Amino acid sequence: MARLRKLGRTTDHRKAMLRNQVTSLLRDGRIETTLAKAKETKRMADKMITLGKRGDLHARRQALAYIYDEDVVKKLFDEIAPKYAERNGGYTRVLKLGPRRGDGAEMAIIELV
Repeated sequence: MARLRKLGRTTDHRKAMLRNQVTSLLRDGRIETTLAKAKETKRMADKMITLGKRGDLHARRQALAYIYDEDVVKKLFDEIAPKYAERNGGYTRVLKLGPRRGDGAEMAIIELV
């Protein structure tokens, strides 16, 4: 079974934070965050894009249950998923930036490929 990173947060806080980050990533195409959060966001964003590639009503409802913004789900199914129709996974890229100035946390950029 896959190990989930706890990210130093309670379960509810962690789930809400990841949902927000996936929503922002799909809306903007690129976000900057810590490396650990980026790796977890990558897992969920790839699952959402896979749902978008399926394209049926059930997949759309599953995506709506996870992503907060209906406009982002529409964009996912109409623009993002068709772009990756020929690609089997690996829809996002994590680029390391180096340590953050304030606390030394490892920073990264996560973006759609």
